[in-house]
Amino acid sequence: MDHITFLVAVVIVTALAFDFTNGFHDTANAMATSIATGALRPRTAVLISGVLNVVGAFLSTEVAKTISGGIVDDTLVTPGMIFAGLVGAILWNLTTWLLGLPSSSSHALFGGLIGAVWVGAGTHGVHFDKVVEKILVPAVASPLVAGVAALIATYLAYRITARSREKSVTKGFRLGQIASASLVSLAHGTNDAQKTMGVITLTLISAGALGHDAGPPLWVIASAGLAIGLGTYLGGWRIIRTMGKGLTDIRSPQGFAAEASSTAVILTSAHLGFALSTTQVCSGGILGAGLGRRLAEVRWGTAGRMVLAWLVTLPAAALVGGLSASVVTHGGNFGIVVIALVALAVAAFIVLVSRRDPVHASNVNETHEVGLRGPAPASA
Repeated sequence: MDHITFLVAVVIVTALAFDFTNGFHDTANAMATSIATGALRPRTAVLISGVLNVVGAFLSTEVAKTISGGIVDDTLVTPGMIFAGLVGAILWNLTTWLLGLPSSSSHALFGGLIGAVWVGAGTHGVHFDKVVEKILVPAVASPLVAGVAALIATYLAYRITARSREKSVTKGFRLGQIASASLVSLAHGTNDAQKTMGVITLTLISAGALGHDAGPPLWVIASAGLAIGLGTYLGGWRIIRTMGKGLTDIRSPQGFAAEASSTAVILTSAHLGFALSTTQVCSGGILGAGLGRRLAEVRWGTAGRMVLAWLVTLPAAALVGGLSASVVTHGGNFGIVVIALVALAVAAFIVLVSRRDPVHASNVNETHEVGLRGPAPASA
């Protein structure tokens, strides 16, 4: 415990704060379609998702090892750099949450870390070959795979049930959605909670509390799982509304197909150690399910804005992480205090702005168009 300095403690708390925002930012990945089709009540859905996120955190640590010893050189990283990277990720998560854009929390984290380490340790501090292999390639491939799988599954679901009573089909697929949405939640905890585990483990390695190439201790796994589970339970209602009603008019067979396809992709990638974006996978699944029922059954304007947010997430978070790292590097403890105060002020401002257009469990199923200029009125 002698290695747990005040700075290391601050970084760990900040990492868990990011994990919390990751939870409420990504609740939509698992439960948006089930809420939209009526398979689950909103509050019940986020409770189930939160519990299963905690359980999923204990299933694997391969992704955590990719982050703690893969994309950056852990011998050159300092706790201050990690703190700066987390600030970039948290602010981007809050900004996209305010706009109702399902951007990637994972890429926000990766971008923040890459920018901070690049500024703090130079280009040789970042393993760009691993960034391409473990982050960029899965970022392109995973939503396409999930989308194609969901499209085929949706098409087959409607063909197989074409002669059945619509009421019976809807009831059956809604029951199936409870299981498939639960599996997405489990997979999300397995994949995304590990990213915070990796960051905390990297911090402990950089402080000398753990040896190089060490895996996350049990207390790190438990705290990361609880943080993401709590964030999930609070529900990122803005993004749930976008993914459930903003992309396509989702029905229960489509929801089941999208969730089942996304689960398969996420769990496979977690087993292989690919730190992919569950947001991109689930969005790809929803888009594929929309196309599978009826061509052009997708709101392409919303989809285009989502893709634009995906493209700018990593560089935007890297920019904030790099600027924060510059202040921390040159300002020392004073610089850390300055960055922390600025981040808290920006976060408070975002929360205050969000109250002008509240989204909650009772209005989450209202149709809503998202944009990059700001949130639309609730009646839109």
